[in-house]
Amino acid sequence: MKFYFLTLFPEIIQTYLDESIIGRAHEKGLFDYEIINIRDFSKDKHKKVDDYPYGGGPGMLMTAQPIADAVRSVEGYEDKRVVYLSPTGKTFTQAEAGSIAKDGRDIIFICGHYEGIDQRVIDLFVDELYSVGDFVVTGGELPALLITDAVVRNIEGVLPKDSLENESFSQNLLEHPQYTRPEVFEGLKVPEILLSGHHQKIEDWKKETSLKRTETLRPDLLEESLGEENE
Repeated sequence: MKFYFLTLFPEIIQTYLDESIIGRAHEKGLFDYEIINIRDFSKDKHKKVDDYPYGGGPGMLMTAQPIADAVRSVEGYEDKRVVYLSPTGKTFTQAEAGSIAKDGRDIIFICGHYEGIDQRVIDLFVDELYSVGDFVVTGGELPALLITDAVVRNIEGVLPKDSLENESFSQNLLEHPQYTRPEVFEGLKVPEILLSGHHQKIEDWKKETSLKRTETLRPDLLEESLGEENE
């Protein structure tokens, strides 16, 4: 599986993908990536990639031509999943991450800036519009990296299978609280059950605290789960 990042800020992408679990997965050949600078495709003598929006409004808009040519520079782009990161897109979820990883199709991320990109790029090329939450950030690089990280973690061989099964959002639950050494830190002690060595009781505690945490912090997840069961 290969990820293509169409961006005005290649160094942001490069720095992240070289580190930690994602960096090691790339070194092992479990996924590949390519960073493409949109500015390289500008036909303007000053390499300008933005202009004022028709109809007025604040800010500038990324022009269609450099982005379109950047997409077309990717060999076989027609068969790849083209994603634009936008607050107007559907919210990206853990389920989406697993589905995309299983599908295995290459992804082209269009990372917008300023007030966004010309709608005609979306109409011509984009398969999916994704948002990573109900907030706005300066550019599409961070959302693209968040999605990449979530998808790569679901690629076979990147993480142990049980790590994925017990993470937050698996089975529509948040992960249980976790502790490590020392047993007591600033007066707070690790729950006795985790020190007991009784595996079944520990598993029961994890399930119970996971459920309570979800009820408190994300009751909507439980509502979604009940809705799916009733369908």
